[in-house]
Amino acid sequence: MRAQQSWSRAAPVSDASQQNLEAVVARARALGINHFETARGYGTSEDQFGRALAAHPRDSFVLQTKLRPTDDARLFETQLEESFALLGVSVIDLLAVHGVNSAREAEQALRPGGCLEVLERFRRAGRLRHLGFSTHAPASLILDLIATDRFDYVNLHYYYIFQDNLPALQAARARDMGVFIISPSDKGGCLYRAPAKLQALCAPLSPMAFNDLWCLSHPQIHTLSIGAAQPSDFDIHVEALQHLAGVATSLPPIVSRLEQAYADAVGPDFARRWQEGLREWTELPGQINVKRILWLRNLVRAFDLLDFAQERYASMSPDDAWVPGARAAYVDDAAMVAALSDAPFRERIPALLREAHALLDDPAVRALP
Repeated sequence: MRAQQSWSRAAPVSDASQQNLEAVVARARALGINHFETARGYGTSEDQFGRALAAHPRDSFVLQTKLRPTDDARLFETQLEESFALLGVSVIDLLAVHGVNSAREAEQALRPGGCLEVLERFRRAGRLRHLGFSTHAPASLILDLIATDRFDYVNLHYYYIFQDNLPALQAARARDMGVFIISPSDKGGCLYRAPAKLQALCAPLSPMAFNDLWCLSHPQIHTLSIGAAQPSDFDIHVEALQHLAGVATSLPPIVSRLEQAYADAVGPDFARRWQEGLREWTELPGQINVKRILWLRNLVRAFDLLDFAQERYASMSPDDAWVPGARAAYVDDAAMVAALSDAPFRERIPALLREAHALLDDPAVRALP
């Protein structure tokens, strides 16, 4: 996603962009990294990866791509064939239904005659090896999808600053499913440009190395997405592996400092209980995503993750299942307090939402995928 020329599939690819991507692939292969992940939705990525991987023996790498579900299974099959053609392979190792973020996408994938039946037919024909799904959905929907027993693996979000999906990791492990962590360095806090406070809290590790090791210390997790945009982006991740054997002693002091900083910034009781009683954004006045907004606000207060939080806030929309829910541009105090009757901090939440909006809303910040 970070290495392609453009988010437009029709965009011309420059020689410089293609050479950079080929250098990224070559560097990965030299390091022993053999898993390459792309998606139809990543603009020029499938085309560029197909050309880059053609220089490497097919049995030397694992290839994963992803397709959005559609109402028309025939269109989905046509798009799948396009992915095969662009990638230049006869077999795709891992194929994920991309962005199963809501009940609608789940129904498109799972219904009789739906997209998953197309994939299962391709798997029976030997053209696909394993089927999965990628998701930004609430944990409850992810658990429902895992419970169908129709998927071999899942791509999901889970890293130190976002731990809501732990029940999904546990459910996946119980079914012997692979677990692929989406974008831990980017969506895990824009760790390529970590603020000084977070760097100090994670020392002697870098925030990115800490996050890698924290994720890999979970036995449920099999694969982290590095998201390299250039060959040098691998360096910190490779360095982190040198510390993997010692995580039992190196991680606890860092986690303790991070937890203390969080409690100091937002208050010990609020740090422990702020999520209690928070309903889904679809059930709240104005469809304001209270849980996401308070989460972002807390990350800024605790770790100075302002750039990350502003980018995520700018991306929020009730019409966008990837970063869902409305921002807190207007809050009806009485209606919000009434809707959050089970939340211990309900009386404070309207003021906290206004505080968060003032902190996070910057018209100059561009919404990002």
